[in-house]
Amino acid sequence: MTYKHWLVSLENHLLRLTINNPEKKNRLHRDLFLEFRDIIAYIKQTPEVWAVIIEGAGGNFSSGVDVSLIGQMMGQNKETYQQGLVELQSIFDELESLEKLTIAKIDGYCLGGGVIMALCCDFRLAAEGSIFGLPEVKRSIGVIMGTQRITRVAGIAAAKQMILLGDNFDASQAKAYGLVNQVVASNALEEEVMALAQKFLKLPPLAVGVCKRIIQEGQFAERNGQDMEVDAQYDILHTQDFQEAIKSFFEKREPKYQGK
Repeated sequence: MTYKHWLVSLENHLLRLTINNPEKKNRLHRDLFLEFRDIIAYIKQTPEVWAVIIEGAGGNFSSGVDVSLIGQMMGQNKETYQQGLVELQSIFDELESLEKLTIAKIDGYCLGGGVIMALCCDFRLAAEGSIFGLPEVKRSIGVIMGTQRITRVAGIAAAKQMILLGDNFDASQAKAYGLVNQVVASNALEEEVMALAQKFLKLPPLAVGVCKRIIQEGQFAERNGQDMEVDAQYDILHTQDFQEAIKSFFEKREPKYQGK
């Protein structure tokens, strides 16, 4: 797979996505988002992908959405503008709803839309020197794709602190807010991310995907999350991976999952 704005590699069920706009600290622009949508579609339809790492080239995760993208949309009428915004939001929704485990590997700047992209990942590891922020309010823009995600993760008080003031903050504060799971030394970031990914790759991917879906959808679904668990459990118990789990248990060996 070859893209202009992303570096993509797949090895041993692990897909690595690198935002490739280092000259602008990996700002997110229209063409980059369009490619990202194609990549997400590829991930969904590729059973060989069990886990995904998202990172930025050149020592920064992402400095956020390019302001020029907002400028381009401002020239449209209200209906067209809102439709474009919904389409943009849907890309983050698709990332968040992937039934594959996702890791955000954060170094350098992680601002605005970069924060939102990271929040759409299941696990977020950050280097000690990372700088976070939601500066949109200072540009009179507003956090157009993240107010609800940030509030769900950090709570109302912390969300207001981040969104309404628009100040930058360091990785330790990001962890205190709940935006990242772990803060590590910069020179240990790759090692820690890969160690976490390898843990994922030892797990049965179908069961993991179902559990993730229930966690995600259970927050919003009208029907009870316990009903979703009951439905999903039947499907999981009829997979080859479940049979392998039982067989390996009695044979006292490590299971070899196939994602089937």
